[in-house]
Amino acid sequence: MNDFTRRSLIYGTATLAAAGLLAGVQRIGLSAFAGDSDAEDDPGPVKIMKFADDGAPLGTLSVPKVRKRRAEWKKQLTPLQYEVTRRAATEFAFSGPLHDQHAPGLYRCIDCNNALFESKSKFDSGTGWPSFWEPIAKENVREKKDFSLGVLRTEVNAPSATLIWATSSPTAPHRPACVTA
Repeated sequence: MNDFTRRSLIYGTATLAAAGLLAGVQRIGLSAFAGDSDAEDDPGPVKIMKFADDGAPLGTLSVPKVRKRRAEWKKQLTPLQYEVTRRAATEFAFSGPLHDQHAPGLYRCIDCNNALFESKSKFDSGTGWPSFWEPIAKENVREKKDFSLGVLRTEVNAPSATLIWATSSPTAPHRPACVTA
């Protein structure tokens, strides 16, 4: 009985130490890849490039960030859209309506209607989510380093709505974004 208690204490202590070590490594990783300031905390307007529905640029505009209460977002969005854009959930691969969409046009933010990607930059990554080589304009997306799953990814946000739209993997060529749509 005494060996069992000692063994339990040793294994329990080792487990807690390993969990603490992993939490510390994750915290160090997050702080190493964190930006100088959190863009989501910036209440000011953002500059975006406005595009017509045919993809023609209309010029740079300064627009206020979209700010709504949780109830307003839930009224505007479907439950899945709310979970994906407001709570960083991910839809199942190959289940979204846009993963196999090949028609020409623009991919717009569901919250602020800002053009984010152009169909010309879309490609089939085999991931089950729409994938793009580049945004339609640098001003229209904001990138943020994400280390939450233990792998360095880049989260792509619409700056005027501060929602989470996509992640890109640094191992893929040209850093494509696989968009949860």
